[in-house]
Amino acid sequence: MIAAWLLGLPVIIVPAAVLARLAARRPQRGAVILAAAGGLLMVGATVLLVLTLSGGTANAASVSAAAASVASGSGSATGAFIGAAIAVAGSTIGAGIAVAYTGAAALAAMSERPELFGRAMVVVGLAEGIAIYGLIIGIILVGKA
Repeated sequence: MIAAWLLGLPVIIVPAAVLARLAARRPQRGAVILAAAGGLLMVGATVLLVLTLSGGTANAASVSAAAASVASGSGSATGAFIGAAIAVAGSTIGAGIAVAYTGAAALAAMSERPELFGRAMVVVGLAEGIAIYGLIIGIILVGKA
């Protein structure tokens, strides 16, 4: 299982480094290049996940042990951890997007009217709160596992 991770890391890192280098050379097309890098990272992560989950053959002892752990209820802990990871990752990505837009708008507004600093930071702080909500949901899910 660990071998799949070690084999998959260069598949993710090398294209990301190449695309970051291209984005540095052509800043006007940087958004397109970074979107392509995000897509390649997603494909690489999916391939890595498939390799990890399908790694190795299953013998009868491991299958029966897995069935016993699911029957005893420890399989729900795995679901809770996956749910917590999705909640934290989704809220963090959403907060990053929200802070990017609100932060840019806040800086533009403050450049024309500096007295808007307090109001602009409240809006940016509300956008950051999205990540905190996801973290709280993640903690609750892990606590129930």
